[in-house]
Amino acid sequence: MLGRRALASLALAFAALPPPWPAEAAVTDATLEASGNGARLVLTLTGGTRWRLAAATRPNRLVLTTPGSPWRGPASLGAAGPVRRAMADRSQLRLDLLRPVALKRVEESRGRLIIELEPTSATSFARLAAAGRPLAESGTATASNLGRSQPGTTQAPRSPARAGPLPLVVLDPGHGGRDPGTIGTRGTQEKRIVLAAAEELKKVLEAGGRCRVAMTRSNDRFVPLGDRVEFARRRQATLFVSLHADSAPGARGASVYTLGDSSDALAGALARRENLADRAGGLRLPSVSPEVQAILLSLMRAETRAGSARMASLVVEELGGDVPLLPNTHRQAGFVVLKAPEIPSVLVEMGFLSHPGDEAALRRPDHRAKVARALGRAIHGWLARAGTAEALAAG
Repeated sequence: MLGRRALASLALAFAALPPPWPAEAAVTDATLEASGNGARLVLTLTGGTRWRLAAATRPNRLVLTTPGSPWRGPASLGAAGPVRRAMADRSQLRLDLLRPVALKRVEESRGRLIIELEPTSATSFARLAAAGRPLAESGTATASNLGRSQPGTTQAPRSPARAGPLPLVVLDPGHGGRDPGTIGTRGTQEKRIVLAAAEELKKVLEAGGRCRVAMTRSNDRFVPLGDRVEFARRRQATLFVSLHADSAPGARGASVYTLGDSSDALAGALARRENLADRAGGLRLPSVSPEVQAILLSLMRAETRAGSARMASLVVEELGGDVPLLPNTHRQAGFVVLKAPEIPSVLVEMGFLSHPGDEAALRRPDHRAKVARALGRAIHGWLARAGTAEALAAG
């Protein structure tokens, strides 16, 4: 049995732990009704549900997706105004249109998302669909002109009000300096590809205004694996994302790893190769009794692994629409850079430089930008859920 001093130390240690994840994110209800010559869609969201609204043509339609969050509202919302029918399936709501529309109003507050539509020209709607960007998504500012943006412009998202500094995301471009990592058949060096991708992702995240970003390296220098972990730990990072582009005979496609026993031979081989660079630094625990340390470490690991798994799920969801994926995309392995027990961490293999197709794609800036945008959406979604957990704990 723990003594009073140990119990007091345990209470203080527990108070310092990050808040638990909230209840399952989901859409629990939805209504669609005519509003003037347009339509009004209202969704009820729980648990920090993420969403994204996009336009498509042939036929004209709007598609609202909720990545990683199930649809538990009605399967059909009927018709209203310019909407011919609205049908939901799993984590997607499709609004088939009688005539082109633009967004008149988007507002998300207190678990409700309100989207108002108004008629627009066929040319304007086609331009919105061809832009390839969401019309609106989680965290975007309430606005009356989101659906009428001019070509080439983007609506800057507004961060929710919060006390204290924004959460810190640490990006870890693998290898560097004397360690080039994998070298592709065309001489492509992994260390250069992942640094370029990390710089692109940093721009995406900073433009979103929802987090601070730090990189374990911003130039061509060698950083020991333990130092990468310690870099994030010293800065009290909220999330750690390591970027790689490895090699494996016959393998192709992006994948994401979280800490665990190797899920297959490929995962084990990749982890052993990466871990050969050096060894991990030691873990720093609070100055409490060994009993409390053991309990605290167990709690930290459980919480961190849950957060890491959630992030991996979002990465798979977001990358899947843009780039080829390795089968069984979320894998587990004992990568050193994933071993900080207090920081949710993932390692993203953007592809395999040993595969000519992956190598050719990763050499192209437009492909790396596509990967960065997908990862940015995943990180923003993860942060939104983590922020909801903080709000629930504080409330």
